Amino acid sequence: MDLKIKHIQHVGIPVTEMEASIAFYQRLGFSCVMAGDFFSGGGKGKGIVVMMQLNNIVIELYLVPDMELIEIKSRGNGRIDHIAFDVEDIDHTFSLLKNACFTIIENEPVYLPFWKNGCRYFNVTGPNGERLEFNQVL
Repeated sequence: MDLKIKHIQHVGIPVTEMEASIAFYQRLGFSCVMAGDFFSGGGKGKGIVVMMQLNNIVIELYLVPDMELIEIKSRGNGRIDHIAFDVEDIDHTFSLLKNACFTIIENEPVYLPFWKNGCRYFNVTGPNGERLEFNQVL
């Protein structure tokens, strides 16, 4: 398979208190490099996302609408939601993984108005239920 993963792009962490989470990562030396809003799946409401960066490490903090907080809080230990890989061509990557019969969550790559020109992503479910996100910053 000609899958061109460049590096881990970010690790996604759902949070329940955005300001406290930002302050925590700032104390570790991270700084905010991007912030934006998104609409949650199923139209449950608007969420907030903040990308925190230290050198080449990026952590995505995101706060989802109230209805989803119950699910996040019920997960128990460990709050990492997904690991995202940076790819050169999201459509090529999607096609490769679909043709190789990976379990893909989205029907097609999804556009988000993040970063300067947006990004497109999709998720694959691993054998233990983990989510791997493939993402191309445009």
